[in-house]
Amino acid sequence: MRTEAAISRAGVSVPVLEPVDLEAPRAGEVLIRIIASGICHTDLGVHAGRGPGTPLPAVLGHEGAGVVADIGPGVTTLAVGDHVVLSGSSCGQCPSCRRNFPSYCREAMPRNFGAQRMDGSSALSQNGGRLGGHFFGQSSFARHALANERTAVKVAADLPLERLGPLGCGVITGAGAILFSLGVTAGQSVAVFGTGGVGLSAVMAARLVGARDIIAIDRITSRLQLARELGATHTLDAAAPDIAQQIIEITRGGVDRSLNTTRAPAVFTTAMQCLAMQGVAGFVAAPGGEWQPAMFPMLAGGRRLQGILGGDAAPQSVIPVLIDYHRQGRLPFDRLLRFYDFEDIGAAFQDMEHGEVIKPVLRMSA
Repeated sequence: MRTEAAISRAGVSVPVLEPVDLEAPRAGEVLIRIIASGICHTDLGVHAGRGPGTPLPAVLGHEGAGVVADIGPGVTTLAVGDHVVLSGSSCGQCPSCRRNFPSYCREAMPRNFGAQRMDGSSALSQNGGRLGGHFFGQSSFARHALANERTAVKVAADLPLERLGPLGCGVITGAGAILFSLGVTAGQSVAVFGTGGVGLSAVMAARLVGARDIIAIDRITSRLQLARELGATHTLDAAAPDIAQQIIEITRGGVDRSLNTTRAPAVFTTAMQCLAMQGVAGFVAAPGGEWQPAMFPMLAGGRRLQGILGGDAAPQSVIPVLIDYHRQGRLPFDRLLRFYDFEDIGAAFQDMEHGEVIKPVLRMSA
């Protein structure tokens, strides 16, 4: 079929909308009419060539939500007309997938960043030339996209689809980090470094589970104010001196858990320094420069450093739970969103790059 997609090309500042050709769904695949797609910092990084080798030109986008328009052979759990939220790709067969940890699929890197199916093909082309697709199993910066049946999460038809795409990455990563990866429980203390979409989702989840002290750290005053409104008990300006000491004083000994959503090496250090005995420092992105943890404080205090992908959450089971929390008013992630027409993807990219928006969402159709 002929559709329209935002193509990322090397040396071009933002993706550009262009006509493309999209194959019909193959076995196990579904064709989705995309209603909306969130933009994530991973999209910005890959577009700019900072990702793990995704070949360009390609269609990015991995926080899509839409309506099933067609199904391929063998699809049994979805039907035409179903409303779905799209998540990352996984094989479903490896030990991690069988344990319901699809973010740690042994094929996660080629499936999500390879810009092709695992057989080396791509469903996207333009004027007979191949385009990279299948980014995170979806490439949802398009009016139509293909996804594997197992990565499309069916949701109720009465929900506002245009709001739901970020559940597939940003929200599930931040909330899942608190609920699953770090296992925060009532009465514990948490420090969240960076109050973007992932960080603020973590703040909301920490309030949800009854954390005692929820400390949000950022440089942007408006985001710190929003963090307060969403559940933070304390906020700190990241530019202030001795952040770790301030956190230790607030909590009378350090936090049980910290979550670093930034790539700044200095923040990795602070997120470790502010831990209480046997505390855990989680992080969702690699340092953007050389960094080495201080090993003796980890040993002497029983502290741990933990990498987190996708909030250690299985989208098929966790996204419906997050939606229930949202319906109950306990996870108001819609407050993070700002909507842009698909044609304004360039402005959305630039606004996110400059920190002017927390979670931009592209609306493809009503």
